[in-house]
Amino acid sequence: MTEETDEPGAPLLELRPALEAVLMVADQPLDELALATAVGYPAPEVVAALGALAAEYDEQGRGFELRNVAGGWRYSTRDEFAPVVEAFVLEGQQARLTQAALETLAVVAYQQPVSRARVSAVRGVNVDGVMRTLLNRGLVEEAGQDGEHGATLYRTTSYFLERIGIVSLDELPDLAPHLPDLAEVEEELAPTPTPEPQPDDQNEDTPDDA
Repeated sequence: MTEETDEPGAPLLELRPALEAVLMVADQPLDELALATAVGYPAPEVVAALGALAAEYDEQGRGFELRNVAGGWRYSTRDEFAPVVEAFVLEGQQARLTQAALETLAVVAYQQPVSRARVSAVRGVNVDGVMRTLLNRGLVEEAGQDGEHGATLYRTTSYFLERIGIVSLDELPDLAPHLPDLAEVEEELAPTPTPEPQPDDQNEDTPDDA
């Protein structure tokens, strides 16, 4: 009895669902050869299946379609639904920052690169949650580590400049004088020195028992 295990690879799956699964995760158009290699079917069968899938989506009036663009196949939103997708995408981009986020962003912008601890000291509150928001929005990014304390430093991004409509940080309004100097912040963050033990005055007045 001959075992068909000469060639490694995944078990042969139903062609159309296999193509859908691969195309769903692809970040760029895939040509017929790449798809045929991925699903383990001959290229002519893959071409026929892709055409059938595209026709099926058109017939069903799906919100997406399968297109052959840039030399490969990929899923795309149908043109008539583009306004809906655009509104959904831009809603998150245009959501206004909270006052806390704006204040934190200002501290980073004027005193960068700066650590979270320093930003917290300037604002007088913990800024961990706000910094995560700014990072997720692409307005702030990591900028190495503080050589003295090893803390992660943060700076504003090019997207921040784009959003506020300036070319460089040199164009920021002159607000720096209204922010605490980093030297003052360092003093606040520095650990309080432990007072040295003082000699007991009573012992000096007690006569030696010896």
